[in-house]
This record gives sequence, C-alpha cells and structure tokens, in this order.
Amino acid sequence: MHYVYIMESEALAVRFYTGEPGDLRERLAQHKAGKSTHTAKYVPWILIWYCGFPSREGARRFEAYLKTASGRAFQKKHLGET
Repeated sequence: MHYVYIMESEALAVRFYTGEPGDLRERLAQHKAGKSTHTAKYVPWILIWYCGFPSREGARRFEAYLKTASGRAFQKKHLGET
C-alpha cells in the first residue's frame, strides 16, 4: 500500500504539508522530530488526513494533484482545511 498524507502545523495553523512517503510512520516521525528541511521550522505537526493507494504511481499522481490550485480547492472543500 502507498500513501498520501496531509499534515498541519500546530505552531502555525495556516501551514500545511502534503507528502507521499515510502513508509508513512517513519516519515511522520521524521517530521515530528524536525528532521525534514521543509517542515522543521513549523514543528510540531499533526496528521490530519491520509489515504492509501494500491500503486505508487497512483499515490504520486494524487499527491501532485493536491499540490495544484485545483487540488488545494479540493482539500478545502472535501477535507475541511481552512
């Protein structure tokens, strides 16, 4: 199973991060420990959503979509992000 996830910074509630990891639990632990250069300055993070995909390609395509303007609109409408 391959995953796409969205986290929200507890330090700055308007900051979100979307990713597609090889190992979801390990990647979340890295974010929470401040070991990711992209998320370290907004620690701590909370996982607000994740979804499993049967193929890595499907997960990568959905992650790329979520990072577009229409994908962000989808997140706001269907996933409750503000």
